[in-house]
Amino acid sequence: FVGSQYKIVLNENEYFIDMLFYHRHLKCLIAIELKTDKFIPEYAGKMNFYLNLLDDNVKLPDENPSIGIILCKEKDNIVVEYAFRTIKKPVGVAEYYLTRKLPDKLLKQLPSPSIIENKLKELGEKEK
Repeated sequence: FVGSQYKIVLNENEYFIDMLFYHRHLKCLIAIELKTDKFIPEYAGKMNFYLNLLDDNVKLPDENPSIGIILCKEKDNIVVEYAFRTIKKPVGVAEYYLTRKLPDKLLKQLPSPSIIENKLKELGEKEK
């Protein structure tokens, strides 16, 4: 994990990527945009813009091109296809859904919500 609301500056303008990760095995940055609504074509252009900025200003010479992931509440596959038809950057679009209860198998493997909340609070205090 590199950061949330990761700031990139271009010509004195600030842009913020919702979440930025680094994948050690792929040796690349992964930009994630979280959308609370249905996918719209403008999201493709915005992600392509972010990936270009990352590749030109953040990525190291020995690293692979950045990858983008757009998570949205819903998507129309045909709209997504048209939005990305001529974009050459690797970008995926996926839908998310919320659940009230995790499967038992996951409950045993993951920390409790209170532990996660405490860790997030600790991280937030360290960033201040």
